[in-house]
Amino acid sequence: MKAIVTVIGKDRVGIIASVCGKLSQHNVNILDISQTILQDYFTMIMLVDTAKCELPFTELARQLEQAGKEQNLSIRIQREDIFNAMHRI
Repeated sequence: MKAIVTVIGKDRVGIIASVCGKLSQHNVNILDISQTILQDYFTMIMLVDTAKCELPFTELARQLEQAGKEQNLSIRIQREDIFNAMHRI
């Protein structure tokens, strides 16, 4: 299943490495990634494949959110179908 991961927070060294490392630990493959700095804020959107993830999706989401809190970041994951439905006009 594909999903969208969003990361937002104050820019600092290591954000991409820590988020990608967390995804890698659970066999989540990054299919596409876009990141930018808006003034002092880091923003990133990733399209990921969770097909080989050994965790239930809700647990993966919880762990990403917790990792974000520990790093003063907002890290969210949504299933691609839900993301698309929310952004359809």
